[in-house]
Amino acid sequence: MPTIAGPSLSPHKRIVAARSENTGCPRSAEDITPRKRKLRSDSAAAVPTPIKRKSPRRCALMAEVEEEPNGMLETQFDCLDGKSKWNPRDDDQMKAVKEALHVSTAPSTVVCREDEQRRALEFVKGCMEQNKAGSLYICGCPGTGKSLSMEKLRLQAEDWAKQEGLPCLETVSVNCTSLTKTTDIFSKVLGENETGKKAIGSSTPLEQLQILFSQKQQSSSSKMMFVLSSFLWLIIADEMDYLITRDRRVLHELFMLTTLPLSRCILIGVANAIDLADRFLPKLKSLNCKPLVVTFRAYSMQQIVRILQERLVELPYVAFQPKALELCARKVSAASGDMRKALSVCRSALEILETEVKGSTDEEPQIPVPEDQMVKMDHMVAALAKTFKSPVVDTIQSLPQHQQIIVCSAAKAFRGSKKDRTTAELNNLYMEICKSSMITPAGITEFTNMCTVLNDQGILKLSQARNDKLKRVSLRVDEADITFALKEIRFFRNCLL
Repeated sequence: MPTIAGPSLSPHKRIVAARSENTGCPRSAEDITPRKRKLRSDSAAAVPTPIKRKSPRRCALMAEVEEEPNGMLETQFDCLDGKSKWNPRDDDQMKAVKEALHVSTAPSTVVCREDEQRRALEFVKGCMEQNKAGSLYICGCPGTGKSLSMEKLRLQAEDWAKQEGLPCLETVSVNCTSLTKTTDIFSKVLGENETGKKAIGSSTPLEQLQILFSQKQQSSSSKMMFVLSSFLWLIIADEMDYLITRDRRVLHELFMLTTLPLSRCILIGVANAIDLADRFLPKLKSLNCKPLVVTFRAYSMQQIVRILQERLVELPYVAFQPKALELCARKVSAASGDMRKALSVCRSALEILETEVKGSTDEEPQIPVPEDQMVKMDHMVAALAKTFKSPVVDTIQSLPQHQQIIVCSAAKAFRGSKKDRTTAELNNLYMEICKSSMITPAGITEFTNMCTVLNDQGILKLSQARNDKLKRVSLRVDEADITFALKEIRFFRNCLL
């Protein structure tokens, strides 16, 4: 017969009584007395230890490295599985990895620039098919694959001309950094082609090129001249930034070679300055020689990882931890997107590992090489710190507090369109920051003296004036360097917001 719980029973005992009544099991002392809550240590043997939770901030930072859309890390580094063990103490293996990551080592394939190469090749093909002249301007930041893509374009254009049975393509590549003066580019173009030097009489190199590509030359009765003019010339002028002069005459005359009657010149100009086209395109448009513009954007993190993988995949061993490569790509893409910088960082990380391995070998040569001996995150972090270390940042970090406040005030003062201010205006902003933080500000004389010190250190530029308050102050360093130098200090981090 079921037992009725009296009013003295606690709610917990009522629940236990009801359970025993439903199951038909006799009640025991354990059923009546509530069980004590067990400590985690008591149940450690029976219950597995729960996963240690990380802070949301750390989870977010790790997620940036570990999680990528479409499983980037898994798909990009699958080809690294099954490779032999790498021995960093082997000089030949270390040399092979360094050569694979050297800037001068041209990869077998140029990846992540397929669209830009396609547009440039279609332009050249169109000129060759229609037997006409044209100009193309390639622009982009340094280290974005412009020169490498143009070299591949030259080979592809020559192979395509042979396959289609088109006239011979005379290719001339000129690096403008090797020129003593800007006008030497015309003699450089002629110097690359011995036939052109012999066929045309004595005159200036520019005049020789103008005659070579002109309508008069095409109708000449000389057989040699006709053969010369039947060639289609492809001129690739790399580092065209060096041709910019005050009047830009050489730059305009070079592009005007493509506008001569019956001209057979295809000109491709390569430059680092993205805004160069905006500066000289209006004039070229008025001269009827406006080029087609193809822009090479800075590499993204995914693209840098893929390029590094393409260089390392040919090696029979794995020398880099995948997350270390991704850390390098993430930092370089955020800073500049310069692939040459990424290669330099990876080589620096290799040198750090090499020094570490050689040091351990000298101390205890009998120790075997660990199985996971490769470039890891700590090596890459050290290489990044070494590569991106700025003397300006070190100088700002070593300044006294009040001089740092002045630098912080200058960074805030010059964020707008105004590039300079008077000493009095900068002093007012300095006083506001000091008062908001309950810091005793320096007097105007001491403030001016500190500005003079910052001027001597190359951080501020102080103009001359009879009155100290009327001196013009401008910033000589980048605001990003100031932010990076002071971001670890909460006071300055709040001031720079």
